[in-house]
Amino acid sequence: MTVPSVWEVVRRTRATGPRDVSRRVARRLAGSLTAKFDTAELDFPLLAQDIADSTRLLLEPPLTAVGPARELELAVLCTPPGPGSGGHTTLFRMVSGLEERGHRCALLLYDRHGSNLDEATAIIRRHWPKVRAEVRPVPPILEGYDGCIASSWETAHVLATRGRTAMHRFYFIQDFEPYFYPRGSLYSLAEDTYRFGLRNIALGHMVASAIRDNVGIDSALVPFGCDTEVYSLRNLGKRRGVVFYARQTVDRRGFLLGKLALEEFHQRHPEQPVHIYGDPVTRWDVPHTHHGKLSPDDLSTLYNSCLAGLAMSFTNISLVAEEMLACGMSPVVNDHPFARSDLPAQGVIWAQATPGALADAMSRAVEQPRSSRQTITFAGAARKGWATTQEGVARIIEAEVAGPFRGPRSTDNFLVGE
Repeated sequence: MTVPSVWEVVRRTRATGPRDVSRRVARRLAGSLTAKFDTAELDFPLLAQDIADSTRLLLEPPLTAVGPARELELAVLCTPPGPGSGGHTTLFRMVSGLEERGHRCALLLYDRHGSNLDEATAIIRRHWPKVRAEVRPVPPILEGYDGCIASSWETAHVLATRGRTAMHRFYFIQDFEPYFYPRGSLYSLAEDTYRFGLRNIALGHMVASAIRDNVGIDSALVPFGCDTEVYSLRNLGKRRGVVFYARQTVDRRGFLLGKLALEEFHQRHPEQPVHIYGDPVTRWDVPHTHHGKLSPDDLSTLYNSCLAGLAMSFTNISLVAEEMLACGMSPVVNDHPFARSDLPAQGVIWAQATPGALADAMSRAVEQPRSSRQTITFAGAARKGWATTQEGVARIIEAEVAGPFRGPRSTDNFLVGE
């Protein structure tokens, strides 16, 4: 680490202020400690022995079909969830759907650093009470199940390395996860999971298209849903303000773009309150209310009080957009052909992913508020529940377990519910 001279520190302090200099010093110190103790390696989500390689895998296919009438024993691999995790919420909806059809599920939690199983179980029971599955750690060898379902690129590696014995293997894919990273090692490890020979089940057209275009493998395709039991229109009266779901450490959620867009929006419409939920926005001059993490019911109440909201995602369409729509809001969404294919409903305001274009879209939403009739029409266009998706996932698994193993697809595409 290069240590700046006293005069250089004085010059920088005069130029940018002591706060900026102290933050630079803190960053240098953190970088030095990271290099000295190799703490960056702790962020890698897999143990070395759990890294699979599609060019070396030898996975045993299932020996026999169990028959369509039998209750299945299924294992679902996932990382320990935190309260409010959207990806876990969608996954656990699929688990509940399988359980409602009479199948027995086990949640197998994977954390390379280990996790408190009792604490993780308590979180699942408290925040996803419909899930009845037993919660266990992933064992060294996956066996004794009719089928195992991976739910992320990390757990796909674990399934491929620990589940080599005869079984049916599935991969429920909610994002094209290589896009989580720059092109490099993590990108390649995530991308390789689609070649493992698991039965890929893609949530939405964007994911299915990205896998096909980048890897050359087609997936079974199930459509999105919307939890309209919770997110529903309850206010046809006065609305004010805009909402932003802030995820500062998750770049695919467009935090910086949203922050810059809201700064311009506030300059143009200071009379409109700004509501933030999720991560706090620090060192920000825009007056706003930070709600922290909200329960679905509280979030629905907030949506029913506001005019518009930012709902951005760059690896799949955000569920937030349709939930806002169902509550009578105007969701502003970063425009892309992939996103449009999974959110065809009217009432969405599409905008180029730049601060100015997003600010323009939010301004249009508050300057030209919708009539009660329009609000009812657009809210009614939201997809009703997740039953179609749950049935689609269950049908794919049941059909696969009841029939012969066929390996990765390159030509077929099983579209359910659309």
